[in-house]
Amino acid sequence: MPISWNEIRDRAVQFSREWEDVASEDAEAKSFLDAFFNVFGISRRRIASFEYKVEKGDGKAGYVDLLWKGKLIVEAKSKGKSLDLAFKQATDYFPGLKESELPRYVLVCDFENFRLKDLDTEETAEFKLKDFPANIKHFGFIAGYETHTYKEQDPVNIQAAERMGKLHDELRDIGFAGHELEVFLVRLLFCLFAEDTGIFMPTGIFEEYIRTRTNEDGSDLASKLNELFDVLNTPEPKRFKTLDEDLARFGYINGKLFSERLRTASFTSKMRQHLLDCCELNWSTISPAIFGALFQSIMDKTARRNLGAHYTSEKNILKLIKPLFLDALWEEFDKIRRSPQKLRDFQKKLRSLTFLDPACGCGNFLVIAYRELRLLEFEVLSLLHKEEQMILDLRELLLVNVDQFFGIELEEFPAQIAQVALWLVDHQMNTMVGARFGQHFARIPLTTSPTIVNGNALRIDWQSVVPKEKLSFILGNPPFIGQTWQTEEQKSDQHLVMAAIDARGALDYVCNWYVKACEYIRDQPGIRVAFVSTNSITQGEQAGILWLHLFAKYKIKIQFAHRTFPWMSEARGQARVHVVIIGFSAPSRSTKYLFDYDLDASAPSVLAVSNISPYLIEGPDSVVQVRSLPLCAVPKMLWGNKPTDGGHLIMDEAERDQLLMAEPKAVKFVRPFMSGGDFIDGVTRYCLWLVDAAPEELRKLPEVMKRIDDVRRFRLASKAATTRAYSKYPTLFRQIAQPDSDYLAIPEVSSERRQYIPIAYLSKDVICSNKIQFIPDATTFQFGVLTSIMHMAWTRQVAGRLESRISYSNSLVYNNFPWPESPTAKQKIAVMQAAQNVLVTRAKYPGSSLADLYDPLTMPADLLKAHQKLDKAVDAAYGKRSFSTEAERVAYLFELYQKLTEPLMAGEGKKKGK
Repeated sequence: MPISWNEIRDRAVQFSREWEDVASEDAEAKSFLDAFFNVFGISRRRIASFEYKVEKGDGKAGYVDLLWKGKLIVEAKSKGKSLDLAFKQATDYFPGLKESELPRYVLVCDFENFRLKDLDTEETAEFKLKDFPANIKHFGFIAGYETHTYKEQDPVNIQAAERMGKLHDELRDIGFAGHELEVFLVRLLFCLFAEDTGIFMPTGIFEEYIRTRTNEDGSDLASKLNELFDVLNTPEPKRFKTLDEDLARFGYINGKLFSERLRTASFTSKMRQHLLDCCELNWSTISPAIFGALFQSIMDKTARRNLGAHYTSEKNILKLIKPLFLDALWEEFDKIRRSPQKLRDFQKKLRSLTFLDPACGCGNFLVIAYRELRLLEFEVLSLLHKEEQMILDLRELLLVNVDQFFGIELEEFPAQIAQVALWLVDHQMNTMVGARFGQHFARIPLTTSPTIVNGNALRIDWQSVVPKEKLSFILGNPPFIGQTWQTEEQKSDQHLVMAAIDARGALDYVCNWYVKACEYIRDQPGIRVAFVSTNSITQGEQAGILWLHLFAKYKIKIQFAHRTFPWMSEARGQARVHVVIIGFSAPSRSTKYLFDYDLDASAPSVLAVSNISPYLIEGPDSVVQVRSLPLCAVPKMLWGNKPTDGGHLIMDEAERDQLLMAEPKAVKFVRPFMSGGDFIDGVTRYCLWLVDAAPEELRKLPEVMKRIDDVRRFRLASKAATTRAYSKYPTLFRQIAQPDSDYLAIPEVSSERRQYIPIAYLSKDVICSNKIQFIPDATTFQFGVLTSIMHMAWTRQVAGRLESRISYSNSLVYNNFPWPESPTAKQKIAVMQAAQNVLVTRAKYPGSSLADLYDPLTMPADLLKAHQKLDKAVDAAYGKRSFSTEAERVAYLFELYQKLTEPLMAGEGKKKGK
């Protein structure tokens, strides 16, 4: 164990007095540095080398005064020599060092003056020899008193995950796989961390054991590691008296981490080197939360997709835990910081809090939540004992512990990682507290454990993991699996959990955790919940299905929410999805908070609101459901024609020309064809439209007949029975809905970057695909309202999404849209004139596609002004002059929607009553 700060301080005083008259680098440097390390209770010979030979950047050989690989480089000069030049000399050696040898700290001195620079934090400490005792805290890393500054996507974290991934692959390839491999790797993770954080003392004994006590060919490494694991699982009194002294230095760990007997693996020299490469990293700076990235780095992509595994940065985890509980705790702490008794009571409150992550993976959320709780407890203790100089009993003083944390995880390996990660962050926090109070403190052997259950959270009764009466918070990041990608087993889970929801098949897998959580907290209003979810559950059809059920059955309220932002992983092959964070609980009178992001996903703006709707806007709890007919008195919007032809009826321009060159008489059956993408990009394709084709005409066109036969074959090969049935009609599109007149076309998918969805009139001769929805004979009033900012605001809230792109739906968006209630003739004419002006302005740019015209960067100024004039006319038709924000606009539309639907809901209620 590291010696206490008090002893280090005494040794530092003695050192500064002993060396105050030394001046020569050549005569005394080695003795000076040996004595310097002895101040911290460390033998320099164990960790660092004098006169380490390095090839400098200029190709010449150089000799480093002292190098502690991966940790510290020292240049000592004679008294009065320039420290700037000494620092430059030290850093000039860097090009000749291996990456694993590059130090974090640079120390230069001239026996009287010292300068220490931390290359990670860029912090520099400079002082004289006589002031060394007052500056010993800067050198805590030598003794093992090192804390970690948490950084997002720390390169050392990523490096550690990659190196362990290599070792995993080598072991798996020799047949050491499955449960044994997973347990083995978890143990190595613990040992590597223990090596650099003072759990194993003296520093460096694990790497030394591997280097000096195992063969270079790796032949005995596995057996030597198993010996070590046995020792770590055996209390000192029960160890053999003849135990090898190198093994006897390792302390007892317990916690069942090393209790299971494993087969002896078989290492090669290459595998041994992989482990030594891992040893060369400074594991004291590894965030335990990154172990999720390790987990992902050793899984194949298919496994990652099946598990819905998305490992996250600490920054994103804090977005959830701060509004869930952390912000409130810090506010409470700030109010009571001057009252010792209230601080003691507050610390007891911290001890009483319990947390459950029912999809915990490798424990990232639990780890960060625990770390933040410990940091807050640290502040409490610092205030309570700031005047006390005596050595405190930290084992009695610290209350917050890992047994307050619970998790459920489907896979065994990440469940093991989660438990170890919590132990490791516990040790990091204990090291930090020990440094504050001048003593080393470690809760070793491990006697307290988190509860991490390996099982299917959707099949397990959560009460068997933690009784609901004990629980404070539920949090986490359940799997991101859309309904299309669910396995049969996952669909079975969904059928079980959401049996009360008829349309459960349309919901994402994450919705199961919302239902399970609501059921769990049903009679426990004090429990608060927050999940990360794909944004799809707050959009489109899913929002109506899920939230209508949660509101009606469980009477919950959304307490805070982060609107859509990109969720980035720290792991290899980063996962990028668009997510929301939703915090909910039983109704309360507290203020609700909305966090909103710009398109660049920078720091969110925060808005205090009275209520948060399922669409994550300020507004009522109303949900929009699929409706077969328009809510208002407007024409029907229909879907276009669905080919389901394998591409055999569709042609680009070159294919059309080739067909007509071979069979000119086929021209009467060739029609322009547009999908949603074609429509926006201004591309015209072609199709064979054979609705009225006579058999005798087709028989004279062998190329056309070949395409028809290809359609038949394609449909016959389909897995869908309905598609196979349509193989009987190979001349026809699978679904036909072509209008007899010109029509207004709306693309199904459009970029969220556009201020307006591009819509336009098309000729009846253009066959529109099912990726276009249309209104036959639409008036310019209807065109004007649908292309206005008012309709766009509604669409952005209600429509479904493909990634972050808008997915328009007639049954969800158009049929529920609240049109102006009773516009005057003058208001309607104003809208029609403004709409016509938009069309005329577009016509000025015949070479530009709708994509060009509505790109925010290239939209012509006169077209934008025409739209803005149209927006004002539409607002006036609603009886409004203007809106300050889009949120205000949406809130107004939802009020109107509620007003229009209340009579319908009342009518349905009467029917049910009868």
